[in-house]
Amino acid sequence: MTIENAAAEPHPSADHAATRAQNVLIALIFFATALNYIDRQVLALLKPMLEAQFQWSDQQFAHLGSVFQLAAAVSLLGVGWFVDRFGVRFAYGIAVLVWSLAGMAHALAATVQQFVIARAVLATAESVNTPAAMKTAAVYLPAARRSVGIGIINTAPNIGAILTPLVIPPFAIAFGWQAAFLVTGALGIVWLIAWQLNTAKLTPVRGAAPALAAAEKGGKVKWGAILRDRRSWTVIGAKAFTDLVWWFVLFWTPDFFSRQFGLGQGALGWPIAVIFTLAALGAVSSGALYPALLLRGISMNRARKGTMLAYALIVLVMPLALLAQNPWIAAVCIGLGLFAHQGFSTSIFGMATEIIPARRMATVIALGAVAGNLTGTGIIEFAGWSLDNGLGYAPLFVICGSAYLVATAFIHLMQPRLSAAD
Repeated sequence: MTIENAAAEPHPSADHAATRAQNVLIALIFFATALNYIDRQVLALLKPMLEAQFQWSDQQFAHLGSVFQLAAAVSLLGVGWFVDRFGVRFAYGIAVLVWSLAGMAHALAATVQQFVIARAVLATAESVNTPAAMKTAAVYLPAARRSVGIGIINTAPNIGAILTPLVIPPFAIAFGWQAAFLVTGALGIVWLIAWQLNTAKLTPVRGAAPALAAAEKGGKVKWGAILRDRRSWTVIGAKAFTDLVWWFVLFWTPDFFSRQFGLGQGALGWPIAVIFTLAALGAVSSGALYPALLLRGISMNRARKGTMLAYALIVLVMPLALLAQNPWIAAVCIGLGLFAHQGFSTSIFGMATEIIPARRMATVIALGAVAGNLTGTGIIEFAGWSLDNGLGYAPLFVICGSAYLVATAFIHLMQPRLSAAD
């Protein structure tokens, strides 16, 4: 080997440094995503305390959840443009700063109106998380690591949802509900410092298509091209059909266990932790299953759709929670539903990174999140109406059980053959 060739080859230590930087990046996105969902779950878990102070009915509680969902949906209309235009380093950092301050502001709320304003600001800032996270993965993670990285990141909501019911209720009982919001908000400030220190060292991955590097530098978002593209609507529709299940479980599960099994606030944590433990495993399984199918020589189209169909069939056990004789069996039924949801969701994000051009990634993911938030708003409101009118949870579980088969059929209708973006 000549001296010139040796100089041209990358040094092993450089590869090691790049891998280490990518690992740190995955960890940072994981932590930010976990915080994002911890803030959302706190409201549902502290419902008894907040009801006592603010005198909420079930329908009012549903309306409060809808305010959050709608604020996020409206914000997401501009989030994709924001992230694509200014890049993930700036956009993500600002978003976490704002949502941390908004979370802490909940502790200062003296009226219902002030509480609603704090929730709306929190929702607006938190809406940046998913588009920014997926674009970060597209730009900074090599294709060989991207699916696994997204799978790990997609477990973060579940890890947060596992720990939150175990920690927040007893913490709030000991120190007050205000302290819960202050502490979770302060964690975001710590994250922001680490993000700024580490992202300064990152560059787009070696060998990435020029479009990836250009995407991070920002540019004009071409809405017409995005909205005319069937690939965009494939992602948007898939999120619309499936995200409603996640929002329903996140917002109403504590109330379901309270009504169905008479569990008090102090006892709600463990069955909910079981549910989100299974959900976390679902995200990891998808990140591993799809690459394994590709290694067996199965085409991208068959591997991706086959993975989604498998998860859609698993979700069919979720309505059996209504027939469970104890909270643990119900938790396993709902948990298997979320196991499949997270596997399916990870597959949607993976599909998006493959079929959507990188320069449009954040915008399309944001539009998908808008659709998911709107359908989430619908099911949250429908739950309040169903409970107030004596229908209970049965219609809601039926909707959840069938949502993924509908989504799988929609994806195949829109994209009979999945192919990689140019």
